[in-house]
Amino acid sequence: MDQVANVEMAQAWNGPEGEDWARDWERYDKAVQGYHRRLLGAAAGRPGERALDVGCGNGQVARDLATAGLTVLGVDLSAQMVERGKELAAELPGADFLVGDAQVHPFDEGAFDLVVSRFGAMFFADRPAAFRNLARATRPGGRVALVAWQPIPANEWLMEIRGALALGRDLPSPPIGAAGPFGLADPDETCATLREAGYGDASATATTEGFWAGRDPDDAYAFLSRSGVVRGLLEALPPEQGEEGLAALRAVMEAHATGDGVVLGSAAWLYTGTRNA
Repeated sequence: MDQVANVEMAQAWNGPEGEDWARDWERYDKAVQGYHRRLLGAAAGRPGERALDVGCGNGQVARDLATAGLTVLGVDLSAQMVERGKELAAELPGADFLVGDAQVHPFDEGAFDLVVSRFGAMFFADRPAAFRNLARATRPGGRVALVAWQPIPANEWLMEIRGALALGRDLPSPPIGAAGPFGLADPDETCATLREAGYGDASATATTEGFWAGRDPDDAYAFLSRSGVVRGLLEALPPEQGEEGLAALRAVMEAHATGDGVVLGSAAWLYTGTRNA
């Protein structure tokens, strides 16, 4: 890995969390498939363009853009997920991957026509510096398209998980704007930061999609019960309370079973903008 400024997130994503996401890549991709389609539509990638996929994870966005004829560089802090991305794209020309910190990586100036991120840019420790770096790497007239979670109350999937495992506790909420799942949850602040960085017409669009948790309640429970979110909520509980919480989580999966699997509500912001000429 090259220079890293976002040390805390690098440590987090190169530990058990990164291992989980690399192992369950198909599950995580399918969970947010609606937002994936929206992001690709907003990105409007064209054959021959050069794209940067920020926080690329296991590389689905990069692979789909490369399949559409773009040349794509995927960058992520997680060595485990970058390795998975390379494996999945082994037979796909046009997709390359790098373990690095997009907040500070020395991309060539104006190297990309398009910068995209699917739930990755939320983890920047210094958003103004990160977006300035990305804007510098975007050619004048180039585009940015990012998708990031709205606050917890707008996301039924997370509210339901937290509700099942709270067990009388007053759970703290991750602060909006801090590096993490809600780092870009404030659309006014995020758009202002993007504009100041050089994407002068940056705007936010509220989007909602189903969060697909599994084929049926058993499948959904097996997936979510081993996720980092659930592990973190169970950490401080004694075993008997942990079992109670997991039983409540299983009941939530039953309550949200549909003909298309277990689906819970979710909400995100879709940010788009154009690099100043």
